[in-house]
Amino acid sequence: MLNSLSTCALSTAFHSSGNAFSCFVPMGLKLSRKPSGATFSRVFSRKIKDRSTLKVSCRRADQRVVEEEAASPMTETRQSFNVSSGEKSPLGVSQVDNGINFALFSQNATSVTLCLSLPHSNEANVNDDGMIELVLDPNKNKTGDTWHICVKDLPLRNVLYGYRVDGPGEWNQGHRFDSSIVLLDPYAKLVKGRRFFGDSSPKFAKFYGTYDFESSPFNWGDEYEFPNIPEKDLVVYEMNVRAFTADESSGIDSAIAGSYLGLIEKIPHLVDLGINAVELLPVFEFDELELQRRPNPRDHMVNTWGYSTINFFAPMSRYASGEGDPIKASKEFKEMVKALHSAGIEVILDVVYNHTNEADDKYPYTTSFRGIDNKIYYMLDPNNQLLNFSGCGNTLNCNHPVVMELILDSLRHWVTEYHVDGFRFDLASVLCRGTDGSPLNAPPLIRAIAKDSVLSRCKIIAEPWDCGGLYLVGKFPNWDRWAEWNGMYRDDVRRFIKGDSGMKGSFATRISGSSDLYQVNQRKPYHGVNFVIAHDGFTLRDLVTYNFKHNEANGEGGNDGCNDNHSWNCGFEGETGDAHIKSLRARQMKNFHLALMISQGTPMMLMGDEYGHTRYGNNNSYGHDTALNNFQWKELDAKKQNHFRFFSEVIKFRHSHHVLKHENFLSKGEITWHEDNWGNPESKFLAFTLHDSAGWRDIYAAFNAHDYFVKALIPPPPPGKQWFRVADTNLESPNDFVREGVAGVAETYNVAPFSSVLLQSK
Repeated sequence: MLNSLSTCALSTAFHSSGNAFSCFVPMGLKLSRKPSGATFSRVFSRKIKDRSTLKVSCRRADQRVVEEEAASPMTETRQSFNVSSGEKSPLGVSQVDNGINFALFSQNATSVTLCLSLPHSNEANVNDDGMIELVLDPNKNKTGDTWHICVKDLPLRNVLYGYRVDGPGEWNQGHRFDSSIVLLDPYAKLVKGRRFFGDSSPKFAKFYGTYDFESSPFNWGDEYEFPNIPEKDLVVYEMNVRAFTADESSGIDSAIAGSYLGLIEKIPHLVDLGINAVELLPVFEFDELELQRRPNPRDHMVNTWGYSTINFFAPMSRYASGEGDPIKASKEFKEMVKALHSAGIEVILDVVYNHTNEADDKYPYTTSFRGIDNKIYYMLDPNNQLLNFSGCGNTLNCNHPVVMELILDSLRHWVTEYHVDGFRFDLASVLCRGTDGSPLNAPPLIRAIAKDSVLSRCKIIAEPWDCGGLYLVGKFPNWDRWAEWNGMYRDDVRRFIKGDSGMKGSFATRISGSSDLYQVNQRKPYHGVNFVIAHDGFTLRDLVTYNFKHNEANGEGGNDGCNDNHSWNCGFEGETGDAHIKSLRARQMKNFHLALMISQGTPMMLMGDEYGHTRYGNNNSYGHDTALNNFQWKELDAKKQNHFRFFSEVIKFRHSHHVLKHENFLSKGEITWHEDNWGNPESKFLAFTLHDSAGWRDIYAAFNAHDYFVKALIPPPPPGKQWFRVADTNLESPNDFVREGVAGVAETYNVAPFSSVLLQSK
């Protein structure tokens, strides 16, 4: 529908101009209203006459014809916008004394048109057709490489906007301009997309920027404080906002299920578990239906993980309660952060700055950066084709000065506006590549993040690899600030616990803090983020249930997902009723968790592992908005008194014992290895004592990965103390973990096959 322009304030007049209605305003700005789209060809069915009816025939690629009628568009109808040249800074939308300022960077564009949709529109789903368009004059609305305009008398909220950008058409020069597409502002602080998560009725919904300069600032409260948890004390819980409460078993109101507010309802569970930091899978705006844009083997999938960013500033609008309102999403995200902080839980965001949703040149999904200035925003090879170090078709040009500043502005925005406590950077090795894709020893972006004053209180964590083979575990440029996901911890611990030969020395190195990786300069043990399980790969239960991935449901013939899982099914592939196998699997899950929580470094666990969530062997479940990913609250209830209890008690034990979370790497006087068989690759038993010089509360731990009992010689306790058994994973609940300990430990202890033991001196 052609919307009224009655809110405008500067007199202009419609007139016929080629294939579009246009109205000219001062400064060379052209106000136009025209139907358009990425694949539209525009044809007028008849000449325009006074008091006639306009019929516009718009032909899409699928040859559907849409006819829109506007009653009596008179050539003398007065419409208006009061505009000025505007300012080049800040980028994005800002409120200024004389109106709303819009500023967009594009070095290679030859023309830029601002497109607006005013909030009086009654359309449920806005599209590019009929948006108000202001064509910017490069002589008056451009400073350097920034295009800008100030529009007066616009509403202070709920205006949707985007840009048409045109420029050189030579693909062999790296350009991908297409002025038929209305593009999302890279600096949009709020984004409007489809209204409901996964709703395929508007499958091809567009994404527009919007703003809110009307609402009062969020009230964080007079008593509000940041948790400010020291890194050595963190226990991180990796989780997905939607999947945490989307399942009916959550028992919460359907209006907030799968939302930021839904997460608030379940904070008591997180407190009960004992974690003190959540690492949220991507919460920047993304298109969950991007896989359904064209027929392909994955077109049944809904992207629930969110690793396909559309915009780096806006919270995911469809994580708001009810329908996906961006203003509400912003407010409710803050309410979630405030509630988590009040519970003593920090908020770390999993951020994706290595690529965007815009895919590759074969199947492009142009929504923003590609059409604004492809040559600036993406890495290109010498032939000006997209480089792909992300495995997703494109690679963000992170160390280009313009892109670097965009990323820094985004990070600062999340810290200042949303009060987040840190970031985990997906495929962070991409951020260590130059504009030509070559690795850099001192990447400007990595250094800038480490040195930035606004980000100084934040945890910054790298996933230190990418899909181009740049593996930087233990070697990530860090300036003594960056932590890393310790992928070697995951692999070595998995292999030892499942009984692989020759892994005892590596296991000892990992649980004692990975000094071989991180004892450099001023780095600390907590700069290694230890994990056995993460969102991609097997869940903990699947790690002990499957030898092979089972990804058939993903539509790629089982070819996706990692093949090197270092898993062991304990004797049978998949679910079974065999009591012996089930008992062994339960024991192994407890072994992994105990090892993780008594290791030096920062432990991270995955949502759902506290009750034994299964994805039935799917180790790449990003595209399933189902129980495959969703937290199963009834399963939690069923495991509350055994599996969950053990997991929670072990976490709380870690919190209360400082010898498990040293600030510095262990010295010889702080650990004793009860071992004289390091050179034997078939030795799969490891025992050690952590000494507490302050309180004489030593901790003894033993791990037996043999398939037979090992009679362990228990060392003498500190003077005046005796050993108490705290954990034995071979025992049934509640005896598998007794917080106050069980007295009567003898000079030897029979450690069962595939089990672990924890003693404390008291």
